[in-house]
Amino acid sequence: MPKPIIFSLIESRAHPKLSGLYGELGYDEIKLTSVRKVVSALKKQKPDVIVAEFNYAYGTNYASCHICNLDTLFVTLQKYSDYQPKFLLFVSKKEAAHVEKLNIYQEIDPDWVMLQPAKPDLVKTLLSNLKNAT
Repeated sequence: MPKPIIFSLIESRAHPKLSGLYGELGYDEIKLTSVRKVVSALKKQKPDVIVAEFNYAYGTNYASCHICNLDTLFVTLQKYSDYQPKFLLFVSKKEAAHVEKLNIYQEIDPDWVMLQPAKPDLVKTLLSNLKNAT
């Protein structure tokens, strides 16, 4: 049985450093530094989990309707109707209220949205339960 895969979208230094925990739980982690690289990697592999920081787009760019830094990723995933990874999102307290806006793309499990700083014990519980459920 192949090891489950985690894509870690690392766009800032605030991204939690949980590689050791992922390995301990039996996940292979692939670190990517932009949404564009995640979208490209999806053509080759389908991760079980995508870990990312949520950054709300406060701008009022009239030419677009971006909600956050992850819009392009969610739109891309819509073309894979048979595939839906689990999202583990880290968010600042200030931006937490905006996460529910992502539900227009994909339903986000509120248990998988965590205020920063990350709580490794909670991450471990979520990932262990997901792995055991599959």
